[in-house]
Amino acid sequence: MGNGHRLGRRFGWLWGAYGASALGTWLAFGAFPLIAIQVLHAGPAKVAALSAVGTAVGAAVAVPLGPWVEFRRKRPVLVATDLVRCVALLTIPVAFACGVLSFVQLLLVAVVVSAADITFRAASGAYLKTLVPAEDLLVANARFESTAWTTTVVGPPLGGAAIGLLGPVATVVADAVSYLLSALGIRATGGREPRPERPQAARLRAGDLLDGWRYILADPTLRPLFFNTALFNGLLMAADALLAVLMLGRLGFSPWQYGLAFAVPSIGGLLGSRLARPLATRFGAHRVLVVVGGLRALWPVGLAFTGPGTGGLLLVMGVELGLIFCCGVFGPVYATYRLERTANDRITRTLSAWSVTTKAVTALLTAAWGALAGLLGPRTAIGLAGVLLLATPLLLPRRAAPPHAAPESAPAPAPDGA
Repeated sequence: MGNGHRLGRRFGWLWGAYGASALGTWLAFGAFPLIAIQVLHAGPAKVAALSAVGTAVGAAVAVPLGPWVEFRRKRPVLVATDLVRCVALLTIPVAFACGVLSFVQLLLVAVVVSAADITFRAASGAYLKTLVPAEDLLVANARFESTAWTTTVVGPPLGGAAIGLLGPVATVVADAVSYLLSALGIRATGGREPRPERPQAARLRAGDLLDGWRYILADPTLRPLFFNTALFNGLLMAADALLAVLMLGRLGFSPWQYGLAFAVPSIGGLLGSRLARPLATRFGAHRVLVVVGGLRALWPVGLAFTGPGTGGLLLVMGVELGLIFCCGVFGPVYATYRLERTANDRITRTLSAWSVTTKAVTALLTAAWGALAGLLGPRTAIGLAGVLLLATPLLLPRRAAPPHAAPESAPAPAPDGA
């Protein structure tokens, strides 16, 4: 990947750790709802609550963690959050084996994993900037993106087979092991990471919890990108949840057909991620963001026309292929653009605020669109989400801005010289 561009041994360990955890995540795709339905016999309301409440509460728990992590070494935080997710997930198969698994436990584990996930993502962005030069950030993010889409293709089918052979909690065990492998990989990156210095050695204050949002909203480039991604992701996930209801219910598709409809188009994400760097090099990151960010909004409205049979399946696959290809290009360019626009001493707080907001908006819109589908039907609700998505390109940054031109940025900590 990346045309043989070398980023060093330490990045290689981080990349391997990311691949292990991404594969585990996709092996366990849909595991919690499946366990809730098949093992705990939960109804639709509880299954929806498991996703929405777990995500929302996890996001709230993660709010104070961003400012706290900002002024600590990131590698120990990454290892710790991996181990927390590993231990939390392992409580599920243990409780299942003992016959004491409950819905409350599933919900609590979902909250812990969600909070740890947000914290990990925020800290990993800051850590990445210490491992690779600024000019290689796009290469690194493209490799992460291509790995994510590769595991999306292979993970769910393998996870489905594992569940069929070994039972409903098998993929949860695999996901827990993947976080352990990720922790070991990050630990193996080695090197000396400087401890970030807190200005004036001040104690964490209540007002510091909002620093990430203040920073984003004060920046004329980050602000529109922030609103664009939160709204786009939220509406897309809300529509995807209803598409599952439509395809698996009224249209009569089998679970393997539903999985195939999303696994095969993920190849488009792999292709898009490989084109991200050449396109950004030729046309500029800002132009790629605006053009591809606009194109990705055109596809989802087509899902409202999904019908039964082979034609309907091919329609979903075609729409998802176009959408995922655009997301594959957009993702690494967007991640790099955001890192470049954020001062080194603000990265963790900024990324944490970004993730918290995105998860909270997704949970809110998923719940709202579930209620809307109850009133108007899933097809109409999917169509409405698609129409609103057509307006999201208006929130993309209108003008390019130079990197690191962020407001109120303190001197950045020295990069790791190892």
